Amino acid sequence: MPEGGKARAGDLLRTGAARLRQGGADTPDLDARLLLAEAAGMEPSALHRHAALPESPDLPARFEALLQRRLAGEPVHRILGRRAFYAHEFLLSPDTLEPRPDTEILVDEASAAVADSIAMTGRCVFADIGTGSGAIAVSLLALHPAAVAVATDISEAALATARRNAAAAGVAHRMLAVRMDYLAGLAGPLDLLVSNPPYIPHHDIALLAREVRDHDPIRALDGGEDGLVAYRALAASAGQVVRRGGEAIVEIGIGQRPAVEAIFRANGLVFVRSAMDLGGTERVLRFRSEGRG
Repeated sequence: MPEGGKARAGDLLRTGAARLRQGGADTPDLDARLLLAEAAGMEPSALHRHAALPESPDLPARFEALLQRRLAGEPVHRILGRRAFYAHEFLLSPDTLEPRPDTEILVDEASAAVADSIAMTGRCVFADIGTGSGAIAVSLLALHPAAVAVATDISEAALATARRNAAAAGVAHRMLAVRMDYLAGLAGPLDLLVSNPPYIPHHDIALLAREVRDHDPIRALDGGEDGLVAYRALAASAGQVVRRGGEAIVEIGIGQRPAVEAIFRANGLVFVRSAMDLGGTERVLRFRSEGRG
């Protein structure tokens, strides 16, 4: 028996990580740590190989059940039901994408636009189209107390998750979550439009990793035959609902900049700049509206 009579985490972490590594997990050590912390009811930061585990005869079985789900291909954050993004932890549901680190680049770019609007007028009214978990809207609202948001999605279940995340972050009173197809029903004028829309070409869905293909909602991934359906819908309305001088900021897929830029330009929006993701890929495009005043 280990010192103090309590089981230590080392053996479970070691064997769990080895099984996940053999099963093809990309981050087996991290996944094992997160799952064991969940099973033990501990913070992952408090869990290391010498950490004392709670005295619970059911702990190994709980850990085993979580490992089995991960070995079957379920992403670790789907198992946990939440994922950290920007400055908050966001609840997930089957109707929401997992917010991923690359999308934090979109928040960075949008935050600069929000700050500019507040500096000019004292406020910023923005819309997050296809909000999902609410990660983008909630993060921006938390950063900017003078901002208000309309968060839209076609899934009422996703909107329910977004509302819960907004409440947890203390910004629910500044976020209106409404069911809407793209910008249909929005009259504006908006200072800013942001979106991480579906942009995977339909024929590429089957090629995605099983963690994405089998667990993220397909309608939040599938961008149609060429991956550009959502951008056409967004650009067609952006010039009408975003005030003159306001911005539209979107996340894009690999290599999509020329096509997306052309779509927005054809609808009267001027390209401002692009931003790279953590891997050096062009991931975010910013456009300025020359629409109504």
